[in-house]
Amino acid sequence: MKTIPALACALMFLLAGCGYFSQFDNFENARKLRTGMTKDQVREIMGEPLDVSYAKPDVWYYYTETRWHDCQSTIDECMPVVFQQGKLSGWGNEYYNRLRLVHEDYQRPTIEGLK
Repeated sequence: MKTIPALACALMFLLAGCGYFSQFDNFENARKLRTGMTKDQVREIMGEPLDVSYAKPDVWYYYTETRWHDCQSTIDECMPVVFQQGKLSGWGNEYYNRLRLVHEDYQRPTIEGLK
């Protein structure tokens, strides 16, 4: 009878650890990015993005940190990876925010699944 709660606790810790490693891996892999890379090269380093915005410029989002322990990935917990003309132009919130300031008409896209 005590086996079920013990298994539930073990499973909970195991699943919580998976999220941490994914987040840590994305943060570490971002150090390998270089401007000018193709989308395929970025995908090879970072894996599949959490979400993709096909606005101009193209923006991919990768989960990099936990701010809210609510079992949802939100945009403020993700790192934007920005492509212009099919090449990596930059990544990170600082780069993305500077890009938005330069292009005042550019609006942050609404992302399905991310709030």
